[in-house]
Amino acid sequence: MSLNTHDNKLIKIGIFYDGGYFARVSHYYRHYDQRRSRISIKGLHEFIRDKVHELEDVEKNYCQIVDAHYFRGRFSAYEAAKRPNQLFNERLFDDVLMYGNIVTHYLPMVADKTGRRDMSEKGIDVWFALEAYELAILKRFNVVVLITGDGDHLPLLRKLNALGTRVMLLYWDIEFPTDVIEKPIRTSQTLINEATYEINMVNILNNRKLTPSVENIFLESEESNREEDESSRSPRPTLGYRSDAYQPANGSQPQPYTNTPGTAVPGKKYRGKVIHIDHQKGIGNLNGLDNEYANLIFFRNFREPESFDELQKYDQVEFEVSRNLKGELAVNVRLADYEVEEPETESTPQDEEEQVS
Repeated sequence: MSLNTHDNKLIKIGIFYDGGYFARVSHYYRHYDQRRSRISIKGLHEFIRDKVHELEDVEKNYCQIVDAHYFRGRFSAYEAAKRPNQLFNERLFDDVLMYGNIVTHYLPMVADKTGRRDMSEKGIDVWFALEAYELAILKRFNVVVLITGDGDHLPLLRKLNALGTRVMLLYWDIEFPTDVIEKPIRTSQTLINEATYEINMVNILNNRKLTPSVENIFLESEESNREEDESSRSPRPTLGYRSDAYQPANGSQPQPYTNTPGTAVPGKKYRGKVIHIDHQKGIGNLNGLDNEYANLIFFRNFREPESFDELQKYDQVEFEVSRNLKGELAVNVRLADYEVEEPETESTPQDEEEQVS
């Protein structure tokens, strides 16, 4: 039944962000999409109002966002201090959320027991669901907008449906470029099936005929006015760098980024030796032979984890060189089938004390 009558009532909208999911989506559009631009909170909220106006058949003035919440795990100050610019970047994004009238909810990151990463979120999904359900009851939202892809939120959707609250699911399914060490962004099909309104944002954003509200979803790109051709730019950055990578025991910074940008030949095989590897964290460092590269960082490839897991310190390897936001890194690292004669040198205490900070 259409609500577009003279006795229109306010459509109250509540928005709930899965922060980890949203951060990956925004990062993709900033670094790998042709727009090279992050998602605008203000623009996204206006798009949501437009969608509710369209789907609920209610004048836009009556479609108001009355609450918005953002949930994410957060590093402690001590852990954040180990990561360059982490504290500044978090504070910067806090400002964005504050000016967007979004309430933040953080829980501390905890050590990850799976070995796939050093820290992970714990309990934030439960808080997300409890808060969304409680506020839907207390504030009587007409439409709850969920920005998430996690199938663990299925019970929340069913509870909201039982309340008679319409659920709008904004979701993305994204494949990263093949040279990027990053898992695809996926959305649970069960979530999509349960939502009152399922909004496939990839299809909308890739549509050639963009409406003004869709165009405003993106911030103006910092690179939009660059005059140089795409072909003259540095290779597309790849994910994978972590600032808590190998640090020498004397506290000095590693040197994987002193190589001249653009010197690596795409697809070329280089030879080297593993100087450090941490199987639990999935990171390592290697030196190229003939002094081509020094202290390059590399990571476990989620598509072929066995190639990383079989490596040991001092193994001879073959690798290729790529770049990310911080500089060059080794990719496609494989055990080599050659032997290298090296001069006999005595090991130093520093060699034995190499560790991941």
